[in-house]
Parts: sequence; C-alpha cells; structure tokens
Amino acid sequence: MPEPGIDEVGARAAAIVANVETVISGKREAVVSALTVLLAEGHLLIEDVPGVGKTMLARSLARSVDLTVSRIQFTPDLLPSDVTGVSVFDQSTRSFTFKPGPVFANLVIGDEINRASPKTQSALLECMEERQVTADGVTHRLGRPFVVVATQNPVEMEGTYPLPEAQRDRFMARISMGYPAQADELAMLSTRETASPIELVDPVVGLDELQGMIRTVSRVFTSAPVKEYAVELARATREDRQLRLGASPRATLQLVRAAKAHAAMHGRDFVLPDDIDALAVPVLAHRLVPTSRALGSHDHDSGPLIDTIVRRIVADTPVPIGSARRD
Repeated sequence: MPEPGIDEVGARAAAIVANVETVISGKREAVVSALTVLLAEGHLLIEDVPGVGKTMLARSLARSVDLTVSRIQFTPDLLPSDVTGVSVFDQSTRSFTFKPGPVFANLVIGDEINRASPKTQSALLECMEERQVTADGVTHRLGRPFVVVATQNPVEMEGTYPLPEAQRDRFMARISMGYPAQADELAMLSTRETASPIELVDPVVGLDELQGMIRTVSRVFTSAPVKEYAVELARATREDRQLRLGASPRATLQLVRAAKAHAAMHGRDFVLPDDIDALAVPVLAHRLVPTSRALGSHDHDSGPLIDTIVRRIVADTPVPIGSARRD
C-alpha cells in the first residue's frame, strides 16, 4: 500500500480525533496527545483521579483504529507470565509450547498499572523498549505498531506501587484528563442515559492505513537547529537547580519523534520549534524528579511543580535561528 501524503495523514488524523470525541467530549488536547503518541509509536501514561475517562479514552482510540487490542487489569496478585505469556507442556508433542499473553496485541491497555507489584511491572520493560518478549531463552517479536496505554490514579496510594523512574522513562508522554466542563458533563448525562456511546464507535482507519501514516510521520524532516533546540531543553533539565533527575537521552529522542507526529497532524512535512514547545511538558515532565528543597509543600503532588519548571525552561531556552523547512 503506498504511503499517504502529509495532507492525507492530517485528514485521517482529524477523522480519528472526531471519532474519539463522540465518546470523549471537551478533551481535544488529551485526544490529540494520545493520537500523537500512537503515530510516533510511543507509549502513553494517563494519570488522573478516578472516573474522568482515562480508560474510556484508551478504549475509544483503540476502537477508532482497526488494531488488535487487549486489556490488562493490573492487580497486586498479577504475575509477569499473566502479561507476557507462559510455556505450557504439550502432552502430544512432549515439548513446551509458548502461549502468548495479552501483551501480544497492537494496542495494550494497562488499567491501573501502579496496582501491580514491581516484579509484574518490570515484565513490561523489555516489551516497551525492544518490542519483544523473551521467555525460556526464546525471543518472540511483537507486532507493529505496538503501543501501551497505561492508566494510573495518583491520589489513591494505598495498595499501589509507584512506577520507578526507569519505567516512567519508557512512556513517551504523560497526560491528564481533568474534570469535564459543566456543559460537557450535562451533555454526558443525556447521551449515556440508556447506553454507552463507545458501543457505536467504528474504525475509521485500518491497520495498513495506520502503518502508512506512521511511515510518513517517520520521514518528516527535522532541521539541525530544531534538533539542537531539543537537546538544549534536555540539557537544561539536567542542570536545573530545582531538579535532581533531568531528562534522559531517550527523552530527547522521543521528544523529536513526537514532534514529527505533531507536525504531520498539522499538515507539515517539517518540524518547527513550536512543535517541540507544545510537547515539552507531556514528554519531559513525568521523567523529572525535583529536589527536596524545591518540592517543599508539594510533597503529595509534584506534578504541577514539575510542569511549571518545564514551562520555565522552555521560556528561558533560546529558540534557534534558521529555517526549519527542508532545503
């Protein structure tokens, strides 16, 4: 199937966003961020209070694209083999046969990922980075695209295991849903009175079309000044006095990849510094750890503080001079 042009990628992306918004109304920024991560072949962490539509966003995005989808409800008693799969002895062949787990899908929804034990959480590390599963010394490749959309509740800490920095770093972006506006909440009471609107969602893009969109996104041009700008932002987080852990080189790579998807969705085949700025908070903030002095009274919720620090770094970092267009 031929690769779609930039205009076609933008049109298909707009169709997916409109389809998801039939279920998730008033949250365009969250919907666009989720689709950006999908087109950049990253992983998404949705972090917010209960009942604001975290899982519904993941499900509606999955139904809008004709992908294989699996959902894992993370619980304290979940085992790593429940995620990746297990080798079962086959009596007829007198040998072990690998039975793939739910991670063998194009889009994996990990509901309340911080409720699983660290041992089970670590089962996703290889999957998310290398896109493969190694069991009993045998490596099994995962399909393309492979995207993990995980949700977690940051306020209910009893019986949960916070994700370590190494695993948070594997998520391309973290977003929050927030409470709906009054008009959207009133409309929700009417539209969901008898049935859930997600049951009416049909795919608007097929697997082959999505793979073509991803290939087109990967070829979006990024000029040397824009790459230098992304590196300067990452370096600034490592040197900031309010942060004891800055952005990793993986974060810089994922920031540029996400910026390519953001540019393509807006009809451009080149990345602007504005694309980097728009994604700096969702891509960088969840990877950063503030110092104890900076944390101060934010002990239970450092998210707003880190978001403010990232915005300050973006404002203080000089924008590169030079054309972002392809020569």
